[in-house]
Amino acid sequence: MESKEQAEKFFERGFLCSQSILMAYAPRFNLERDTASRLAASFGGGLARRGETCGAVIAACMVIGLNFGHTTADDLESKERTYQAVHEFISQFQARNGSIECSQLLDIDIREPANLEKAREQQLFTTRCPVFVSTAAEILNLLLADH
Repeated sequence: MESKEQAEKFFERGFLCSQSILMAYAPRFNLERDTASRLAASFGGGLARRGETCGAVIAACMVIGLNFGHTTADDLESKERTYQAVHEFISQFQARNGSIECSQLLDIDIREPANLEKAREQQLFTTRCPVFVSTAAEILNLLLADH
C-alpha cells in the first residue's frame, strides 16, 4: 500500500496525525512501526495539544531527516539537503493549507479545555486533520521521489 494511503488508514484507525505519517513511512527506513508510533506520540495537536506546529508536519520533517539526514558532524552537504527539503515541504504545505500551525489550521486554540471540547464537538479532528495528513504524505511522496 502506498505511504499516503497507509497514513490515511492509520489516522482513520485513531492514530495521531504525527503517528500516522511516521508509521506509514517507517518501513522505508527499516524502522519498526511500534517504534515510529512511540517516537511520534507526543506531537499530536501541535506538540502535545499546544496548537503549535502540526504533528503531520513534524513527522514529515522526521521522515525527511531519515531520508536525507547526516550521520556525521562534518557532513554539511547532507545537512543542507535536509534543510532544503524541509523548507520545500513547509512551503508547499503552507501554500495548500494556509499555515503549519495547528491552532491556525483548526482555527481554534485547543490549549484551552473548553476550546478542545468545542473542536471535538465540531469534529475538527475528523474533518480537517485527515486533509493535513493526506497533504503531508502527498508532498512527502513528491519530495522523496524527486531526490
